[in-house]
Amino acid sequence: MSIFRRPDYQSDTTQFINQLKARLPGLEKQQLAGRALLWDKNVDRQLWAELRAARVPQKPYVYQTDSH
Repeated sequence: MSIFRRPDYQSDTTQFINQLKARLPGLEKQQLAGRALLWDKNVDRQLWAELRAARVPQKPYVYQTDSH
């Protein structure tokens, strides 16, 4: 047995999360729904390629006027 092993230790954070999941059984489902709403999107790679190709290069200092 390793002297570094702490078999029954759980951090305060882990205990809090486990208690929260026990109290709110639908929490993980709500988290996945929120993630799907904001992050899990299908990416149209052709559209992104067109948008990148249409970019206009910007001057290093946009407020400088050309005085000739």
